[in-house]
Amino acid sequence: MELQKSLDRLKAKIEGGMPEEYVKIMHQATKGLEDSGIGEGILKVGEKAPIFSLPNQEGELVSSEELLKNGPLVLTFYRGVWCPYCNTDLAYLNKFSKEISELKGTIVSISPQIADNNKLIVERQHLNYDLLSDKGNEVAEQFGLRWELQEPLKSLYNDQFNINLPTYNGEDSWSLPVPARFIVNQDGIIVYAEFSVDYTKRPNSDVLIDELKKI
Repeated sequence: MELQKSLDRLKAKIEGGMPEEYVKIMHQATKGLEDSGIGEGILKVGEKAPIFSLPNQEGELVSSEELLKNGPLVLTFYRGVWCPYCNTDLAYLNKFSKEISELKGTIVSISPQIADNNKLIVERQHLNYDLLSDKGNEVAEQFGLRWELQEPLKSLYNDQFNINLPTYNGEDSWSLPVPARFIVNQDGIIVYAEFSVDYTKRPNSDVLIDELKKI
């Protein structure tokens, strides 16, 4: 898949340029999250999607109920402006925004970071959809996606990578969402769901087009 090939190249470049000890910490953290069983609690196809109202990059409240009046909702959960894998994913998704709109779908990306950081990536990548601020990952938790960084990953992010999540997110929980995508139909039911505990793995965005055509 085009997106995954791009992410694999990105991973090789990033991990190839850092100490082996750092890579080991990151890989162990990913495996620990996988082993935690978090995937079992993530919402699945056929379940009711949580209702939410969150501010977009301009500070305007966006309601899922209102968006669903226009057609299906395409949700993507995004870690933050500091994550090159997520930024690549958003850029690829943007390529399909016109086709999704033609199928009456509305794209919304949800991130724990503050609106200013969401605005930064919207403007930088010329995104055609809103990024919403989910403070404390409260909506992500309702979808079963929220998790908290533990040591030594937390110190690696903060001390070595200069990624201080409280600064980016405006609160102190050091929590993130598992990257995920959902399609919610107008009845509020999830009709497509995928997640990636390994944040370097993402499906190509064209699968969303195929799923929207089924609705």
